[in-house]
Amino acid sequence: MKYNQNFKINQVDEATLVVGIDIGSREHYVRAFDWRGRELAKTFSFSNTLSGFEAFNSWIQAICTREEKTKTVAGIEPTGHFGLI
Repeated sequence: MKYNQNFKINQVDEATLVVGIDIGSREHYVRAFDWRGRELAKTFSFSNTLSGFEAFNSWIQAICTREEKTKTVAGIEPTGHFGLI
């Protein structure tokens, strides 16, 4: 599905939790922000396993509950050779 730049920007509003993910082979690091770029949680790391993903999901859910967010948008930044795949 093709989206233009304005459509992407309009998806983020006051109800949105923005999550930035730095992908690694074994460990991933994430940070959470509001729609204005204010940090809502410190950096969280999780392993590249099912239990790691479940911990990541719980982390997101806890922030959404605490900050009264109803939507989540994730941006992924591959590091190293992962960006070449």
